[in-house]
Amino acid sequence: MPKDDAEQYELTFWESIKDSTQASDYEAYLQAYPKGRFAPLAKSRIERLRAAAQKPERLEKPERLEKPERPPKPAAENPRPAPAAKPAPAPPPAQSAQSAQAEQRPAAAVAEIRDCANCPTLVSVPAGSFTMGSNSGDPSEKPAHRVEIARPFAIGKTEVTIEQWNACVAANACPRLSVAGDAGNLPARDLSWDDAQAYVKWLSAQTGKAYRLPTEAEWEFAARGGSASRYWWGEGMRAGMANCKECGDPWQQQAPAPVASFAANAFGLHDMSGSVWEWVSDCWHGTYKNAPTDGHSWNESFCSAHVIRGGSWREGASYMPVTTRFHYDTSVRQSQNGLRVARDIR
Repeated sequence: MPKDDAEQYELTFWESIKDSTQASDYEAYLQAYPKGRFAPLAKSRIERLRAAAQKPERLEKPERLEKPERPPKPAAENPRPAPAAKPAPAPPPAQSAQSAQAEQRPAAAVAEIRDCANCPTLVSVPAGSFTMGSNSGDPSEKPAHRVEIARPFAIGKTEVTIEQWNACVAANACPRLSVAGDAGNLPARDLSWDDAQAYVKWLSAQTGKAYRLPTEAEWEFAARGGSASRYWWGEGMRAGMANCKECGDPWQQQAPAPVASFAANAFGLHDMSGSVWEWVSDCWHGTYKNAPTDGHSWNESFCSAHVIRGGSWREGASYMPVTTRFHYDTSVRQSQNGLRVARDIR
């Protein structure tokens, strides 16, 4: 089923969390689908995880989290076969000159901006035009259309990290992360669009600069890094370029890799594909019909769902193309969702 089918949204959500060990993931599913087809199973998982958390730790037999194998699931936990992943088309037999150039382009040296000690590092992205979306991809990516980014803007070199997020928590301006790790350079995640708005509001107050989420057009323009290919590095998947379960090491099932563990694109931006999904400012629309062509955010007066971009470490290679898009309700927290900040350059 296409990704913009209503049932597919629920199935995709469930597929992304069904192996999770975080009760908050199943709570997020129930918040989005209180009468969903997997609601009884989600409630059962929450009860089991909470019961396990109350048991004393058995030090003599620590859990072997490093094992990548997944145990087989009983039939009751898989009432319907999971939908097939979106197939990635085979690379063409001969590359165009433009695609070949994208394959060989090294990351350029870029000027970095940092407005405070706890602020994310920003990179300046030049003005320009590009073709947004894809006429050969998912229906939500159509129609491909020309977009003009009239002015340069600054965007996070990486996703916002746990350490950077916790500075906002310490100021009582952001909620405490329910999913975290030992390393401060892991991407902050399990965040709603509302949480992301609280963070950029705090950054703006700290720095006197107007921080915000990137628009969806800005995000794709930045993710492409000047390329016009399926992935920012070329037409075919290449190991070591993105943090996903089919993208090569370093990868682990339980959590994303630290930010900047993978190559930067030509604009100097890391993890635009994989790692965690990134909230953008736009309301969700099922297609690009009547989308703005000037790079502005596409919003409505009453908007219950917003766009996320980039895929996550839990998805396969078919979700890594720069055109892939999805959405969640504005208040839903999901352990694969994070953010990257942006601001105008005056």
